[in-house]
Amino acid sequence: MLNKVWFRTGIMLIILFVLIKLIMEVHVIFNPIIIIVKSVLLPFILSGFLFYVFLPLQKLLEKYRVPRWGSITIIFVILIGIITAAVTVVAPLIMNQINNLIKQAPQLQQETQTMIKYALDQMDKLPNDVTDRVNKVVKSFGDNVTNVLTNSISIVSQIISTLFLLIMVPFFLIYMLKDHEKFIPSIAKLFNGDRKVFVVNLLKDLNHTLQSYIQGQVTVSFILGVILYIGYSIIGLDYTLLLVLFAGVANMIPFLGPWMSFAPAAIIGIIQSPTAFIWVCVVTLVAQQLEGNVITPNVMGKSLSIHPLTIIVVILAAGNLGGFVLILVAVPLYAVIKTIVRNVFKYRQSIMMKAQSDVKD
Repeated sequence: MLNKVWFRTGIMLIILFVLIKLIMEVHVIFNPIIIIVKSVLLPFILSGFLFYVFLPLQKLLEKYRVPRWGSITIIFVILIGIITAAVTVVAPLIMNQINNLIKQAPQLQQETQTMIKYALDQMDKLPNDVTDRVNKVVKSFGDNVTNVLTNSISIVSQIISTLFLLIMVPFFLIYMLKDHEKFIPSIAKLFNGDRKVFVVNLLKDLNHTLQSYIQGQVTVSFILGVILYIGYSIIGLDYTLLLVLFAGVANMIPFLGPWMSFAPAAIIGIIQSPTAFIWVCVVTLVAQQLEGNVITPNVMGKSLSIHPLTIIVVILAAGNLGGFVLILVAVPLYAVIKTIVRNVFKYRQSIMMKAQSDVKD
């Protein structure tokens, strides 16, 4: 029984859970390490995201005989230009819309509660306890929205403090763009034989998984954001820029992202006018049909090979564990774990087949 895979797996899981329990009991000891890891992890993740976004441009430039330092310089010039345009042009528009939204928050909250209560009053078949619970949820939702908007100053201050950590991003990004081909060989030097082949194949698969997901999702989100911006601008929807920016970020989440981005646009449309709500539904329906049937199949293909139900379960679990930030990274993190498990399984199979062939010989 000691040689059975299921028994060894069970023992490994028990040991893992015991270690996690022990670490949680003495987590105070690890607080300095956790703080350091968080300080480095955020710039590293953002640098990796930018690296995969700009990697196709670097390959294109070097295809036309642009030297490595030249391609890095061009990428940073483009990146600085994008940031400058965002700060000088887009940021004032966003802040203006945020200020207007904060000023109208109590009115929006009251109108939303009034419409929902009116709809509930028409549903005579609903039990009283269900209606009371829904009213409590609506009230708590409205209170939370008001609190978030009124505490926007503290949120801005937290964002500013986080920006100091992002000073490390350009340094990480430069080294990633400069030496990314050397990463896998440098790691492979630490291993020999079959393990070296396994490590090389694993790192190549991880690189392909992250590259396919990040580049594909960014492209899809950008195209969908442009379509929504054009549609919302034509119908004259309020807070168009804010809604499109939120939709661009939310659509980084497969399957559930489009519905998350539709919710605030629908609320604004209902409050603005019934006609605006209908047009929001039409624009969103057209955009999502294009995204699901034309854009995503041609851009993403089946690069992740993850079942939609699995993605939904992963996203829901991530939402309960870590909120919106963990939701954003849940799917690529699951894809990375799946890639590691698949490669380990292949490696174990190859070892077992090789051992069986040796016994036969």
